[in-house]
Amino acid sequence: MPYCSQCGNLVGELDAYCSRCGARQPAPAPTQFPPASEMVSDRTSCVLCYFPFVGWVASIIVLAASRYRDNRVVRFHAFQGLYLFVTWLVVDRVLQPLLSMMLFQHLAHGGLALPGIGFSGLVNALELAILVISIVMMFRVNEREVTRLPFVGELAEKSL
Repeated sequence: MPYCSQCGNLVGELDAYCSRCGARQPAPAPTQFPPASEMVSDRTSCVLCYFPFVGWVASIIVLAASRYRDNRVVRFHAFQGLYLFVTWLVVDRVLQPLLSMMLFQHLAHGGLALPGIGFSGLVNALELAILVISIVMMFRVNEREVTRLPFVGELAEKSL
């Protein structure tokens, strides 16, 4: 409990005036909030790096932040999340058009349609697998497990 700035009487923390002498009391200091960079924990930063489709943004922010320059675990997950997104991009933007073109040429030369799921189903299955891996990694990182994915994890380790 604070005391009156004029007479020394005990006053409440939110009292604007002293009950004994009536002197105006100084306003309480405003509550200080931590900077935005300290509001997000290391674990949350790692989880955000695996967020499907937008985790690459968090990964770039983590890699650019001076706060994480010496934190190998957070930087590893940032690189791994970024490379996982790049893998999805390669499947979506390179492999899918390539396989579609191959299927078109196969059918144009009198070939029979392929049985089963076909090329587009294969691409969809790969994209779904990458999505599932991203979600699983979010849960594993939240439990503080360091999981190194094949190929992508090796690249992330080398990038550190």
